[in-house]
Amino acid sequence: MNLRAIILTAALLLIAGNASAQVDPFEFEVYPYQTEGKGVVEMESLNSFTPSGHNHGGDGTSAGTIPSQAMYRTAFELTYGLTDHVEVAGYVNVAHPNADSFEYAGSKFRVRGSLFEQSELPVDLGWYLELEWHRTPQYDDNQLELELKPIIEKDFRKFEIALNPIFEKGVFVGPNRNKGFEFGYAAGIYYDYLREISPGLEFYGALGLIDDNDPLHAQQHYIFPVLRGELPHGIEYNLGPGIGLTRGSDRVIVKCNLELEHFIGALF
Repeated sequence: MNLRAIILTAALLLIAGNASAQVDPFEFEVYPYQTEGKGVVEMESLNSFTPSGHNHGGDGTSAGTIPSQAMYRTAFELTYGLTDHVEVAGYVNVAHPNADSFEYAGSKFRVRGSLFEQSELPVDLGWYLELEWHRTPQYDDNQLELELKPIIEKDFRKFEIALNPIFEKGVFVGPNRNKGFEFGYAAGIYYDYLREISPGLEFYGALGLIDDNDPLHAQQHYIFPVLRGELPHGIEYNLGPGIGLTRGSDRVIVKCNLELEHFIGALF
């Protein structure tokens, strides 16, 4: 390897290691208070495409060396309801860089639960715990990440408001293992117009370390006008374009999430 290649490789790794606050581009999803029922299995595909992103690794939604421009990402999720208030799930993340083949981009495992019965408190509360594992530094230079996420939801007649504050930390291994928690958010407001189609707005963002936020221009903030609903055969969808609101954000991201539920509790 010649000197120019060594310098270029080192520069790319430095950019990735010092990347600004990151959202999770494999999971543009706002979690509701309600969990899957006991014995319910849900299969979901979370998809996003970045038609207008960044051309350098470590910028926008890129947390590694591969640029976000023209990146297609999908996460395959399988969820099982342990009880009426607790569910577990596993994810496999796959990415398709521009003109390249699909590549493995990491795995995630999570537990999610709801607290109290719905409407028992002024707001409905839930919790979320996730471990994200990477052996793919080209997509994320943190090998293992821990994510904690309170879930807050309130319904006002036909309006539904959901808020997911996000606390994330690289643990045990990786360049950020000695740093504190990063803070981000996912939130949504929806109008339940029809079961088949309802409009909404979703918001996603990342501010950096809790005790040392990134400058505003380096943070990521997105707004997604979305449509969601339930199609025949129990297929649920949530889709829409996302607009980046800061220089640190990708300019345009399009998402399409599909869910399929099947009740097989008797098998367990």
